[in-house]
Amino acid sequence: MAAVGYQAGLVGLLSGLLLGYCARMGDFCTLGALEMAFLGRDYRRLHVWAVALATAILGLHLAAATGHADIGATFYHSIAWNPVASIAGGLVIGYGMALAGNCGFGALTRAGGGDIRSLIIVIVLGIASFFTLSGPLGPLRARLFPQDMQTGPSGIAQGVAAVSPVPATAVAVLIAVALLAWGLSHPAVRRPATVAWAAGVGLAVVVAIVGTSAISHDSMQGLQVEGPSFTAPVGRAILYLMTSTGTLPSFSVGSVIGTLLGAFLATLFSGAFRWEACDDPRELGRQMGGAVLMGMGGVVAMGCTIGQGLTGFATLAWSGPVTLAAISAGAYVGLQHLVAAGRV
Repeated sequence: MAAVGYQAGLVGLLSGLLLGYCARMGDFCTLGALEMAFLGRDYRRLHVWAVALATAILGLHLAAATGHADIGATFYHSIAWNPVASIAGGLVIGYGMALAGNCGFGALTRAGGGDIRSLIIVIVLGIASFFTLSGPLGPLRARLFPQDMQTGPSGIAQGVAAVSPVPATAVAVLIAVALLAWGLSHPAVRRPATVAWAAGVGLAVVVAIVGTSAISHDSMQGLQVEGPSFTAPVGRAILYLMTSTGTLPSFSVGSVIGTLLGAFLATLFSGAFRWEACDDPRELGRQMGGAVLMGMGGVVAMGCTIGQGLTGFATLAWSGPVTLAAISAGAYVGLQHLVAAGRV
């Protein structure tokens, strides 16, 4: 099992490096995209998001069709979907994201660029996630939002294939092509560099799930197949850094550290690295409160903007688009609240 842990950690590190580097170079940010769309009616960054998502869907389902990715073994498909958890958790994540000024992933990439405020957000989010997952709120969360095992095939592609003659893989390809076409319909997004960085973000999801699928197969299902996510995995990374002599590395630990390192390298090579701090204690308090909400909501929804919005959506689990829509709605309410208070 030790070898499996180190292998998974290496896959997480490599996929995290790719994700953090491409996201930072391509200015990939969920809250930034939503803020520009809601407040500025500028949808360019949403189009970039669509290119990244299309790449992840297409790459992942082609890998699954050739036997290189076990999508059904991810918890997005092996655990029965709870719509209430997706909606409630997503709304809390979105509102907290607006208060914090970033999602967990965005804060991690900004921390890699020298933003100390974002590092504090990441730490608070990680602690709040474990407070909700297995800490004092754990029993209440389990009672309110039980996570039962899925008993049969699930997901958008499987659902469409069950009621139509279109195979599941073809459904995935059609969805990916539609997203890609919409993403590239914006002139500014058709620049080669923009497409490359967005595609790199999507490929990071493919690398992660293909890599953990291979390790799981070789270890006879001794490893969870998973992709990038930044709620509970942040808490696991913090625990590992404190107790590494008594625990093994994991995909989560490698992914979080790799993303941080990838963002650092991107800002270093581009000359954008600079130390930043918060001069207003009230602003920092608001951001920490938002981090707590994101940590709690992310555990309930079983993922964040990346965990559900990108990785879960890429597997075409029902939870992915529903959680992403709820996150967007929560962010809209939070941004409107901040605008009314004169803080945006």
